[in-house]
Amino acid sequence: MKHLEDTICAPATSVGSGAISIIRVSGKDALEFTDSVISFKDESARSSQGYTIKYGIIPEVDEVLVSIFRSPHSYTGEDSVEISCHASRFIVSKILELLVKAGCRMAEPGEFTRRAFIAGKMDLAQSEAVADLIAAESAASHKVALGQLKGGYSKELKELREKLIELASLMELELDFSEEDVEFANRGQLQELLSAAISRIEKLVDSFRSGNAIKNGLPVAIVGAVNAGKSTLLNALLGEERAIVSDIPGTTRDTIEETLNLDGVLFRFIDTAGIRESSDKIEKIGIERSYL
Repeated sequence: MKHLEDTICAPATSVGSGAISIIRVSGKDALEFTDSVISFKDESARSSQGYTIKYGIIPEVDEVLVSIFRSPHSYTGEDSVEISCHASRFIVSKILELLVKAGCRMAEPGEFTRRAFIAGKMDLAQSEAVADLIAAESAASHKVALGQLKGGYSKELKELREKLIELASLMELELDFSEEDVEFANRGQLQELLSAAISRIEKLVDSFRSGNAIKNGLPVAIVGAVNAGKSTLLNALLGEERAIVSDIPGTTRDTIEETLNLDGVLFRFIDTAGIRESSDKIEKIGIERSYL
């Protein structure tokens, strides 16, 4: 994997959406390439210790703050630099252009996290949690993602793996020495280990389902007869006129979905077509969707 030897760079924040942008540089030449782009008043980036913040100037571009992280004490496990600059699209693109000219390669999507995984800084479950933490829209989804990032899910998987290895080992021993008068585990012990493993797997599956619902929003369907006030209820919950309200039966023909954060939990409220007997083909499709 020769490309892992490349020093990479990319914006670490959204460009143009705030006062400050951060550009991340990671790889064996990160400090050298930074020195070739940024002028420092005192010592160079290469001469600086890790966990150091330095003021620098990029001539005719911007004044920046540079955070230095020495391997292995960085997000990727490599020498890394984070350049804080003003969030102008021109400034960000110019700094990236200078870094690439110095020898950097533009990072692929998720490449910093991939390098962190390869360096053993995090496992696959924690890698997935990074994206979930960034996308969290509620306190509940943030809590789930943060717990996974801290290794809670990984710990559960590790303990399950150990139980399954223990069970498989005992079963193999019993099969290998079945004709001899040696008992490593009786049937009751094996059944107990198997039941414990199944129970742990079921808990993990339930945890995934609930975590996924929390992340995407708990679905709440508003279902009822025509003109029962379903659309009015949705509008009241949202505090805006999202759904058309009318005393004409069959106004809502398709589902209308909106999210709402209530006490730190994200909900997906779904307004559905009123349930009744109808000969209208389009309305019938909407009514069928109410049951899904």
